[in-house]
Order: sequence, then structure tokens, then C-alpha cells
Amino acid sequence: MIKEIFAAAVLAGCITQIQTSSAQMEKSMNSKAKINVILVGDSTVADYKPELVIRGWGQVIPGFFNNDVKVINQAISGRSTKTFIQAGDWDKTLKLVKQGDCVLIQFGHNDSHAKDKPESTDADTNYSEFLRKYVDDVRAAQATPILITPMHRGKFEKGRISAELQPYADAMKKIAREKDVVCIDLYISSGSLMQELGPDGIAPLFCAPEDRTHFSEKGAVAIAELIVKDLSAAKTPLSSYLKK
Repeated sequence: MIKEIFAAAVLAGCITQIQTSSAQMEKSMNSKAKINVILVGDSTVADYKPELVIRGWGQVIPGFFNNDVKVINQAISGRSTKTFIQAGDWDKTLKLVKQGDCVLIQFGHNDSHAKDKPESTDADTNYSEFLRKYVDDVRAAQATPILITPMHRGKFEKGRISAELQPYADAMKKIAREKDVVCIDLYISSGSLMQELGPDGIAPLFCAPEDRTHFSEKGAVAIAELIVKDLSAAKTPLSSYLKK
């Protein structure tokens, strides 16, 4: 009798354990894994102290994702595709990347500086080569690279938004096609927005009257909205993590 009771208790314990394991497995299968969204870029992407009026779009974009996403902003003011690597910032960033993460890459403003500047690159040669490296390194880490073309500077020439960054935007789109990478064309979307607002209407988007590169809070949010809209439309791995 005692043996029978003991055997029944063991059997009940095994069934409970199996049920618990099954429930845990089902819960694991039905829940989204948390991922990192890692941002790489220049001052237009970077974080700034709260007391400053300047904002990068990377500083405000976390508010567009749900709680399953952790945004890690590695962007640094003054960096180009070249100097971000040369200064060791890319190596530091890669150590943060894990399988399944997404890495958003936007450069171009500092790459377009005068040829005698150390951060300068040529759109069709070393800028393109550096972009290939970023894409290849992210994929080697079993993560997803997403390229973002540089946005327009808020400068107008004869009533039209200026186009000095177009060679870099075009080069990035070329690399995206070559590497079969999602490319968010912020150059086009920001140009459309700024052209619609006009020289006077875009003033609130920027952090100072004389500055037509760096954003205010309002401007950073406007740029982030353009990126998020295209992330959703492109059916990227991040689409399901965006707030409805």
C-alpha cells in the first residue's frame, strides 16, 4: 500500500513537472524576444544633455518603439564613416551587437566636408568601401544592418532645397542594392518635408537660427517620424516592434 502511494506521488510530480515545462515553453514561444536597436552615426543622430536645445533623432526615436526594444545610441558628433572606424568607435559598437539585433547606420554630413579635412571621404570610393565594411561586420555578428541616407541640410538655393549631400545618398543607395540591405531614404523624405515647409517654415526644426544642420526637439521628432514610417513600410525586422 505504501509503495502504491509513493508511486502515485512520484507520477503526480512528474506530470506536474511536464505541465510546468510545457507551459514555460509555450510562454517562451509566444513572447517576443527583446532586441537591441543600435544606432551609428554623427551629430544628427547623437544624444545630448537634457539642458541643451540640440537633439539628434537617435535621442527621441526610442519613444516610437515598444518595451521589447532597447535603443543603444553610439552616434558621435563629428564622425564620418572613416573616423568612426579609425577612432575605435566601431570596434566598441560591435562588442554590443548580438544575434537578432538591428544596427541603423547613417553617415554623410561629415564625409562631405572639404577634402583636406581628416573626416572627409569620397562618395564613390572610400565612403562606399566603409559602408560595405559596416554591412559585412553587422552580418558577421548575425544581426541586421539598415542603412539610412543622410538627411538634407536646411539650406535653400533659388527656392530649392540644396543638394550637396546627394552624392553620398546616391552612393549609399547603390551599396544597399549591391548588398541587398534595407535603405531608409531619409535624403528624399527630409528634402520633401523641408521643401514643403520652405526656408522660413523649417526654422523651428533646427536648434539655432544660424544652424541648418542640427535639430531642435521638434526637428528631431520630425526626422524620427520619417525614419519610423519608412521602417514600417519596408517590412524590416523592427516593424513589429513599433508602437501602433
